[in-house]
Amino acid sequence: MDARPSFFDFDVTKMMTDFRFRPFDVEALMACQRRNIEALSQANQLAVEGVQAVARRQIEIARQAVEDVSVLFRDLTQPVSTEDRIAKNTEYAKQILEKTVNHGRELTLLATKAGSEAADVLRKRACESLDELSEMAKHQAAH
Repeated sequence: MDARPSFFDFDVTKMMTDFRFRPFDVEALMACQRRNIEALSQANQLAVEGVQAVARRQIEIARQAVEDVSVLFRDLTQPVSTEDRIAKNTEYAKQILEKTVNHGRELTLLATKAGSEAADVLRKRACESLDELSEMAKHQAAH
């Protein structure tokens, strides 16, 4: 026979004799979790508002682009010299390029701002939550 103790010889009661169950403050824990959910909801709302702002701005940009194309077509139907046509088309191309770059930058900033605001809410709440849990543990250890 094997002299080593087997797994089935393990006495759980001996191990648990020094274990003291310390009840924790369920209400405080629930309040902490409620604040976590509120922060998540707030961050989600900020993200949705950011997406809506980007979408609204994209619609405005599209409307402006349609108006710009209408003006271009109107100008193209006007009789002008070849030199004037080239100058106008070159100027129009420059304006389109500038607007496109500026609009892209603007949309990027809108999206980044929304994401940053949502992330800040979550980061702040995560730090607060860890502090609260630390305080609960200290309070628990004192009792």
